[in-house]
Amino acid sequence: MAKGKPLGSLVNLVAWITGILVSLAVGFGMADKVLTIRYIPEIVTVVAGWIVVVLTIASLVLAIANKI
Repeated sequence: MAKGKPLGSLVNLVAWITGILVSLAVGFGMADKVLTIRYIPEIVTVVAGWIVVVLTIASLVLAIANKI
């Protein structure tokens, strides 16, 4: 990607936001037992979902704090 160019920065921002939204959707889906993993116990999937949610929010906060 072209660094420093406005269009490249916009594309990077859109990709980052998309990644955050997809991670939250998958994490909450696993935590709410909507998304399951075959042969994996349900409790493991729920815990993994919450781990994904917490780490995604933490990375969001850290990325914003890094920009400030």
